[in-house]
Parts: sequence; structure tokens; C-alpha cells
Amino acid sequence: MRPSSFDMNQKLKQEKNRIRVLLVAPSMDILGGQAVQATRLLARLSQLPGLDMAFQPINPRLPGPLRILQSIKYARTATTFAAYCAKLFARAPLCDVIHVFSASNYSYMLWTIPALACAKLFGKKIVVNYRDGRAEEHLRNWPSALPTMRLMDAIVTPSNFLKGVFETFGLPAQSISNLLDTSQFHFRERRRPRPVFLHNRILEPLYNVECTLRAFKMIQERYPEAELTVTHDGVCRAGLERFAQNIGLRNTRFTGCVPHQKIRELYDAADIYLTSPDFDCMPGSILECYASGLPVIATRAGGIPHIIEDGRTGLLVDRNDHEAMAQCAFRLLEEDGLAATLARNGREECRKYAPEAAIGEWLELYQGLLKTDDIGAIRKSYPVES
Repeated sequence: MRPSSFDMNQKLKQEKNRIRVLLVAPSMDILGGQAVQATRLLARLSQLPGLDMAFQPINPRLPGPLRILQSIKYARTATTFAAYCAKLFARAPLCDVIHVFSASNYSYMLWTIPALACAKLFGKKIVVNYRDGRAEEHLRNWPSALPTMRLMDAIVTPSNFLKGVFETFGLPAQSISNLLDTSQFHFRERRRPRPVFLHNRILEPLYNVECTLRAFKMIQERYPEAELTVTHDGVCRAGLERFAQNIGLRNTRFTGCVPHQKIRELYDAADIYLTSPDFDCMPGSILECYASGLPVIATRAGGIPHIIEDGRTGLLVDRNDHEAMAQCAFRLLEEDGLAATLARNGREECRKYAPEAAIGEWLELYQGLLKTDDIGAIRKSYPVES
């Protein structure tokens, strides 16, 4: 049976209203919060019949024998940057919206500014999804930051903390939270935690991992059997391993990068989570701890106080205060019911980060930029969890 002219017109209308989005972000070859969030967002948005999603990694793999260049210092940056710009230039004309994940400083210059240039060159809308707790320093000190940010069609942050930072510089921003899939984690309530600790952040200066190690030194003085697992990699790893050895830490493992599918096991094996950044935005690892029942001790850095309520969903200390961090650990180990209470409250907090609300906000943003009006039909077709 041949389709009627009405059916054909409806199909053409639907095709016309489809939004083609090019998501630009780190791939899972760069294991970190941005890559994890990009993967989750791409998977969810790709399910929607009103969107055509494509992914452009900022770290494309070079083909064949050229890939060896990406193992050589300096050559790695130059060749990856060239490959990224070439692929971006080729793919930008085929989309309606470029949605680029962004950090600050050199990362912004190397990956975000080329995406902006392609958007302007080909007349596309561009959304910068900014995810770095050093935003104020970047906007204040980098001459390229403010002029290029003013050219963005939309600025989106994962937290109200960063939204406020942009607004103090006269840049309107919207907050759309990170996605959390609680089904990927095993919730376990620690009624009486063991002195088994986990740190799961990139080993870079802004995360001040030394503070965690100094706190653990104090913890081990009271609990000699205490264990600490430090996952991830980064420029500070060798120095941190030396520091741990120099201050006499025992039972301390530096595991390097752990595949994301193994993270659930790490959270499940630990009983207390430590993180001591000096700058931060909205660490997804804290939400993953909530989903795992793992009590969190963290510094009051950047957006962390926006997602941890001190004494209710976690314990907060001032930046670089390892003594306070150790005292919080003692509270969790010795105060009956505290860890279980934090775990229950953290689990309830996870409801705020269910993916459906954020997905709806991304749809509204894309359609608002393109002035399309099919959002009702798209939302109706999207499966909403009960």
C-alpha cells in the first residue's frame, strides 16, 4: 500500500524538525568526569526520535601507524589537535547545534575555541557546557575568555555555583545538572564503617591529593590497619607516591586509571570516601558515592557545598585542612549511626539527579536555539522512569 500524500507530508515535516547535534567532548580514552558525563548524555539523547546525535571526541585516535605519534610528548598534543580540528571542520556543516564540553585555560583554547570558530564559520548554534571549578580565574585572567564566551549562543554549567560565577561577569548562564544512573551502582549502608578509604579523582594539582594523604597519615596513627586506595592517574602521580612513602604511609595503593565499569566495585569495597580539592565544580564521584551508600568527607571547594549538606549528606571541611578531615573520619568510624544516616540521606539526594529532568532541559535548550516547536511530541515519546 502506497503512503498517502498526508503521510508523506507528515514524514517530511518530522524530518525537517529533527535537530542534528554534534557533541564535542573527551572520549573514554581520557577517563574522567567529563568523559563519563558525555557518554551518559550521548546515550540518553540518542534515544530520542527528534534528535540526531553525533559525537566528536576532542582526543581522536590517529589512524594506523600514525597512532604512535600520540604516545610521544608534544607530538601527541600537536597531532591530536590537528586531527581534531580537521574532523571538526568536516563535521560542523552537517549539524544544527555544536554542543561542546569545556574546561578552562589551555583546554578551552585548544578544544572550545576551534568549536566556536567552526560554529561561526558555518552559521551553526553553539552551546558551551562549562565544567571547571576554576572558571573565575579563567574569566578574570585569560584575555581570550570573556570575548569568546560572549559569542556563545548558550552557556550551560552543571551547578548553580558556576552559573553564579558566569553571571558575576555579565554572562547569562543556565544550570543543567549532571546525569546519574543509580542502577550502575550497588547501594550498601555502612552501619559500622571499617577504616577502608577511597580517593577517586584525577591526580592533578587542583585536587590537592596531598591533603588527603596527610589526613590518612593521622588516621593511620589511630588505626594502624587503615587502608587507602588512590585511583586515577595524572601529572602528580609520581610525586604523590613519593610523598606517601616519605611520610611513612602503609596499606596505600595507587592503582592508576580504572575502567569505569569497575568503579562500582571500588565504591563497594570502600567504607569512607575522601576528596580534598582546592577547586571544583560538581564532582560526579560524589553523586556516585551517594548511589553506593559510601559516606563522603570533602573540602568546601567551588560547587561541592551545593551538592553536600554538611552533617546531612556528607561531612565538609575547609580547604587544605587535613586535621579536620581526619577528625571527620574519626567521627564516621566511632559515632554510631552517623555513616548510615549520611548514606540514607545521600540516597534520597540522588532523586535530584535522575536523568529525565536534565534530558528535558537539554531538549528545550536545543529547540529554543532553533525555534522549533515539537518538544511536546518528543517528550511524549521519551520513556520516563517511574
